[in-house]
Amino acid sequence: MKIGILGSRGIPNQYGGFEECAEQLAARLVKKGHAVTVYSSHTHPIKVNSWKGVRIARIWDPEKQLGTAGQFIYDFFGILDSHKRNYDIILQLGYTSSGIWQAFLPRKSRIVTNMDGLEWKRAKYSKTVQQFLKWSEGWSARKADQLIADSLGIQDYLAERYGAGAVYIPYGAEVPENPDMKLLEKYSVESGNYQLILARMEPENNIEMILDGIVRSHYPHPTLVVGNRTNAFSKKMEEKFKDSRIRFLNGIYSKDETDALRFYARRYFHGHSVGGTNPSLLEAMACGCLIYAHDNVFNRSVLNDNARFFSTAEEVRTQIEDPIPSQEAALWKKANLNLIRDKYNWDVVADQYQLVFQHLMQRK
Repeated sequence: MKIGILGSRGIPNQYGGFEECAEQLAARLVKKGHAVTVYSSHTHPIKVNSWKGVRIARIWDPEKQLGTAGQFIYDFFGILDSHKRNYDIILQLGYTSSGIWQAFLPRKSRIVTNMDGLEWKRAKYSKTVQQFLKWSEGWSARKADQLIADSLGIQDYLAERYGAGAVYIPYGAEVPENPDMKLLEKYSVESGNYQLILARMEPENNIEMILDGIVRSHYPHPTLVVGNRTNAFSKKMEEKFKDSRIRFLNGIYSKDETDALRFYARRYFHGHSVGGTNPSLLEAMACGCLIYAHDNVFNRSVLNDNARFFSTAEEVRTQIEDPIPSQEAALWKKANLNLIRDKYNWDVVADQYQLVFQHLMQRK
């Protein structure tokens, strides 16, 4: 099959979840004998025409000049380019800035859309933008030949709202082998003597709630907050939390470094609350983290009972000061690792996507 993957900033991953999905999925589909193209921003720092057998289609991206409006232009030009390629399958990752262009997708290609989370619930958006995103969600849901839901909660939502039979396929993660403890020296922390938050700096990731709980606690060691520090919310957090125990870091895109930071952390806080099987949560599970997660249906559906869950800053504080018995913590970590190996596994994920694509081709 000839497959085009739209909706990411490109590969190799230098940004986030969809980029990791595109990277992992494309490489495996190529190994299965498919011709795969991933659309990438012309601003991507790694300038290559192919990667692990995956063709890179570099598209003009004015996001740095125009902000959010640039994302719409980037997606539009990617869709226009796809008309030249004669794809059997086009996989769209998300709909936030591409939903408005659904009518321009090639009619001869089968369209598969991963609907991501409930984007219109994100607190960073105004009411007007949230309403637009609801429309965009609907346009994408109705145009696709097949929807993908990365969590059971999203699958249920799509069925209820659109009557759509979305296929549940989660993200995957890889279990790292022997993370290098020496990498901690760069961040001036020691194994077991720091806490970690690794997330986009957005309100719906409950970073403020977590940090409020941490500064109220008597935990004496550092908490590393890893994420892009350029947006207004990040600046607000840095202004509010001047506690010497809180260290704000920029995004880290070295997998060796993020694996090491996760693996050796005493606690990993996961505050994401807006839908989907979050890739950073799976990576924390793969690294054997002791996870403290925001209490919502999406996080519970992934972690089951193998974590502590919080809904308030006070719960964060009390949970930090009420240590988990080592035997119970070991059982949680083992259960999460087994979930990664058996369910949230990129090889399994790629097999599931291939089955969806093959089924669509048989329906032609």
